[in-house]
Amino acid sequence: MQTETETATWVTYEEAQRLTSLGRTTLWRICSSGAVKTARIGRAVRINRCSLEEYMEEAAEQASAE
Repeated sequence: MQTETETATWVTYEEAQRLTSLGRTTLWRICSSGAVKTARIGRAVRINRCSLEEYMEEAAEQASAE
């Protein structure tokens, strides 16, 4: 079970790149599609870490099913 702190964690594109080993453009496409929750504060974009991890798990499941 996740704690409130884990569900409220937001990361930068750079941090998301390190977590997922994906490129910035790929992350941008994923976020732009609405598959991952993001927040914009001025020009800064933050990615919801929990949402990103869920997306990665679903993508891994789909890849292993093929």
